Amino acid sequence: MFKALLEYEFLQNAFLAAMITSIVGGIVGVIIVEKKLVMMTGGIAHTSYGGVGLGYLLGFEPIIGAFMFSIMAALGIGVIKNKSTGSKDIIIAMFWSLGMALGILFIGLTPGYPPMVSSYLFGNILSVTRFDLILMSILAVIILTLIFVFYQDWKAHLFDQQFTQIMRKKTNVLEYVLLILLALTVVVLIRVVGIILVIALLSVPASASSYLTGKLHLRMVYSMIFSFVFILSGLVVSYYTDISTGAVIVFAAVILYLLTWLYSRRLLYKENLKGE
Repeated sequence: MFKALLEYEFLQNAFLAAMITSIVGGIVGVIIVEKKLVMMTGGIAHTSYGGVGLGYLLGFEPIIGAFMFSIMAALGIGVIKNKSTGSKDIIIAMFWSLGMALGILFIGLTPGYPPMVSSYLFGNILSVTRFDLILMSILAVIILTLIFVFYQDWKAHLFDQQFTQIMRKKTNVLEYVLLILLALTVVVLIRVVGIILVIALLSVPASASSYLTGKLHLRMVYSMIFSFVFILSGLVVSYYTDISTGAVIVFAAVILYLLTWLYSRRLLYKENLKGE
């Protein structure tokens, strides 16, 4: 496959997409898991399907539609959550369902044969185009810049929100920046794992890394490494078979998560024996 990687542009695109996705997903995933925003991420991801359908209906790049709908969903959820007394889960479910419904409606209204949307739903890293790569790269730079600028604030906001408020940090600003980060990350990951499996790639590597270290920056590093291994395994399997990339990535992620959990339990058991 290494020789093919040097010869074929679609494999080069896939490999670069794997690198970008693992870096962004690994870092943002730790923040998502720590802030318990996994379901909100799922809501934003599924809402983006409405943008995919709109792109097919109006004849522009579906990933651009996904980007627009993701941003609107993130900000919409944030505004309604802050001003409403209703359950956050209900608000997320509303956007989740509405986005999927709009996507189905727009695709149904698209003239001609129904478009192939499976790569947006379940991911196909081998179908990543140069345009997708350019968009992913731009979004990745924005995401990493925001994380770098707000890193110290993130640490305080993640682990001691009350202290952040006492120190007069603008927690509302951090919350909205975080929601925008979620939306941008979802768009970066869609072409690799798909809308339905975005949650797994963001949460599983980050959760597995928490069993290895408690330090935020090391968790991000481990999460990036795990993500790259998962995505690379999906790329290799997809190249040699017709199996969905996203499915292989999630399967590999779950296996490694279980192994990491068992390893942490084994270490804890040894420490308890020493303590006795």
